[in-house]
Amino acid sequence: MCGIIGWLSFNRNLSYEMNTIESMVSTMYNRGPDAGGTWVSGPIALGHRRLSIIDIEGGRQPMAQRSFSGQEEAVLTYSGEVYNFQELRSELQEKGHVFETRSDTEVVLKAYIEWGENLVSKLNGMFAFAIWDARREELFLFRDRMGVKPLYYYETKDGVIFGSELKVLLANPLVPRKIKADGFREILEMVKTPEHAIFDGMKEVRPGQVINITRNGLKKRIYWKLEAKEHTDTLKQTISHTRDLLEDIIDRQIVTDVPLCSLLSGGLDSSIITALASKKLLAKGMENIHSFSVDFMNHGTSFVEDSVRGSADAPFVKDLVERIHSSHGEIILDSGSLADLGVRKAVIQALDLPPAYWGDMWPSLYRLFQEVRKQSTVALSGESADEVFGGYRWFHDSEAIDAETFPWLTSATGKYFDGKTLFHSGLLKSLDMKNYLRDSYQQAISEAPVLPGESVSERRMREMTYVNLTRFVQTLLDRKDRMSMAVGLEVRVPFCDHRLVEYAFNIPWEMKAFDGREKSILRAATRDLLPESISERVKSPYPSTQDPAYEKALRLEMARIAKDSNSPVMDFLDKKLVDRVLDRKLGSISPMYDRMGLEMATGLNAWLEEYNVSVEI
Repeated sequence: MCGIIGWLSFNRNLSYEMNTIESMVSTMYNRGPDAGGTWVSGPIALGHRRLSIIDIEGGRQPMAQRSFSGQEEAVLTYSGEVYNFQELRSELQEKGHVFETRSDTEVVLKAYIEWGENLVSKLNGMFAFAIWDARREELFLFRDRMGVKPLYYYETKDGVIFGSELKVLLANPLVPRKIKADGFREILEMVKTPEHAIFDGMKEVRPGQVINITRNGLKKRIYWKLEAKEHTDTLKQTISHTRDLLEDIIDRQIVTDVPLCSLLSGGLDSSIITALASKKLLAKGMENIHSFSVDFMNHGTSFVEDSVRGSADAPFVKDLVERIHSSHGEIILDSGSLADLGVRKAVIQALDLPPAYWGDMWPSLYRLFQEVRKQSTVALSGESADEVFGGYRWFHDSEAIDAETFPWLTSATGKYFDGKTLFHSGLLKSLDMKNYLRDSYQQAISEAPVLPGESVSERRMREMTYVNLTRFVQTLLDRKDRMSMAVGLEVRVPFCDHRLVEYAFNIPWEMKAFDGREKSILRAATRDLLPESISERVKSPYPSTQDPAYEKALRLEMARIAKDSNSPVMDFLDKKLVDRVLDRKLGSISPMYDRMGLEMATGLNAWLEEYNVSVEI
């Protein structure tokens, strides 16, 4: 996994802009601590920071393809993993291509020479990369189908500036540090609009999109999207095919030249990934999978069931480890340390945005990945199974199903994602948040594919699945990517394999929930791999600390901000509401509700200060 940067300016010779180019590359050091490089030729500059995963000695970037005369034909800067690179390599060799490395990077480059921009349809993996075609003087930006790897860009008068993270663009003086109303709305509401970025003028390459930039301007093309297709498999065939897909996906994703591990929560999804990886590795005569779980000090003994989490993870983790005999490590976090200003600053610097939602999950993920990185470079995660197979409670709640808004924002669940509780009502009214949310939802629903002859209920569940796969899962993938890459850890997400997503998307809901449970197909397809306790476990989200020490630290920071007349966030908050929350008895704030307002306010303040952002709303 790596970080990429680029700058195309048709009216400049960028060899005179090396200080800016090097500054942009240096922002990606954490994403690629192993090596770095730049390539500059006239109007184009490409940069790269590398985290070596496949072919450690080879695969250095930017990588150039040269003609027999030595002329550069195309140059690539690439981030990600292509899991079918070995098959593509063989296919390209049959067409006469000669390889100098074992890397998937060279496969991608030669695939472009052979198939042009259509190469992207042949790739199975998570990726974001740019190719400069020197023969035609045109730049291509590519992003994977599910948006696992990020890629942002900023259009200029004569080209484009792009990179893996927002900080790359901000390192260029041509890019302003400014947000307007739409950017502020995106911060306040848990909705991720495709192609939008928070900063004014910035955009994100949409999942499944190719962008082409020439002297004539910028063009966009969608090369992949979810489509509605008739599902003709029987229940038995569906279960069997799901298992076959999972077996093949894990077989591909355990390939690495560096230490591999899995992130194990004891839930269904991570347990499936861990058990399958264990099975595959042992069958190849390799060392069993290393697994890691996370918990908080005293969580196992003092865990209290709440409206979000019904059980602690530790007993279920133990059940799987005893079943598959993985080499397991439990990482115990001090809840108080999650509010440490240094840790929270690191989170903001990794995200380039305020960590508005999920609260303590941002710093806890960061700390977890820090510890995992000490022993592994690649980790497998169970992320996205809930979106693919219908695991969230809102898939099974009639109010959420019937609501004309994003299901995770309905009353059944939305109170856990409301970070606006401390903001001034006048501000919220001027931002017209209600209509903004309605328009965003209608845009998402209008994109959802329709299968002719589908019943009203089946169509509604397809819409529910679509908005989860194109709006909600993106927030989780962003969180996972930024927190892992901040410490140089690559996290792979097998459930985001596009073949599995396409197949599951078209399984009728009646079949997908055939036994009345969440993720029925997934349970049936993997039951033989897991202890019964895990196969039957009810969905439980990533753990949030229940330790009052975290809430206390959060309150102290909010009190400090409220007393400082120079705190930028206070321009947007209702001081009476802030005082009311701070005056409550410690422990009276719900970890996933009232506390979210404090998370939003403190995170936004730190971001505005750290990034010197101007707000124009």
